[in-house]
Amino acid sequence: MSDPTRRAEVFGGADSDRRFTGPTTGDERRMLIDVLSVQRATLQLKCSGVGPKLSHRSVEPSTLSLLGLVRHLADVERRWFRRVLAAQDAPALFSSTADPDGDFDGATDDRKVVAAAWEAWRTEVAFAERFVTEAADLDVEGDDSWRGTVSLRWVLIHMIEEYARHNGHADLLRERIDGAIGV
Repeated sequence: MSDPTRRAEVFGGADSDRRFTGPTTGDERRMLIDVLSVQRATLQLKCSGVGPKLSHRSVEPSTLSLLGLVRHLADVERRWFRRVLAAQDAPALFSSTADPDGDFDGATDDRKVVAAAWEAWRTEVAFAERFVTEAADLDVEGDDSWRGTVSLRWVLIHMIEEYARHNGHADLLRERIDGAIGV
């Protein structure tokens, strides 16, 4: 007989997972913030305890890795909250026009590279959280070269989608690295 443990219980058990304790009704801003926070926490969970294998690639020729996802999402956070909504001159940290896949290609197991990626991601998340908290409402707008005028509401929904998609990648990458599975 196979192990009856469900995938959702592997990372500490379903009862110990405090990511999913936020509101399920009520204020739209609070709910969007909470769902995005859960997605961010999920990325951290998927990367926890991996050590130097954080930069291990999926399957050749792909350069997809957990560390690449952290670097990519730091750039995505920076783009939408700093550049688009706050209208700051904030170029991407890990990718560029000349190196559009730099976020993934530059993800190596060097301790300084790993530390810089996590520091950048945490800095960008903190900026985004402050921006959302201080915004007058969800109708705050910014101009984006790709989408045109976007609202804070749209950016929050897009960020939830972005993290959810990449957390699916992280599930598969983590299972490939050490067999760990779960939510």
